[in-house]
Amino acid sequence: MNVAIVGYSGPIDRSPVRDIADLCLELGEALAKRGHTIVCGGRDGVMELVSQGAKRANGTVIGVLPQGEEGNVYLTIRIKTPFDNVTRSLVLIQTSDVVISIGGEIGTAIEVLLAYARGKPVILFEGTGGWTDRFTSVLIDGKYLDGRKIVEVHKAKDLRQILEFLEKMRR
Repeated sequence: MNVAIVGYSGPIDRSPVRDIADLCLELGEALAKRGHTIVCGGRDGVMELVSQGAKRANGTVIGVLPQGEEGNVYLTIRIKTPFDNVTRSLVLIQTSDVVISIGGEIGTAIEVLLAYARGKPVILFEGTGGWTDRFTSVLIDGKYLDGRKIVEVHKAKDLRQILEFLEKMRR
């Protein structure tokens, strides 16, 4: 399955990314060990850490890059788009089967909303901050982003819950 990872960008040695570094590394490694392909924006922050974790487990990481970006060193495949950060998110979401959100600012919010609008399941990794946690507080009936109820948005408190949901999706 193609699992998109969206979340904070920025230096991995500074908050807020540093504060969730271990979670991101573990997630990347666990996804790779289970045969998932990771799709991400390919840059720094959460994307770099999850990519690094996946690489430790010999996983495949596809970076969908904005124009002029080379991406982090852990990418297996680089898709160099002619688009800015926001527009390239359309390619990232379309390429994914499911989206996992970790923290994040406005770019992450846009990606979560795009995924929802396209009917892609979203998993919000609770407790990671940013828009991920903001979305958990506004869900309709605890699982939708709007009244159309396009696709369920799932909340996960830990890695185990994320992996269980992905396993159910495979069946």
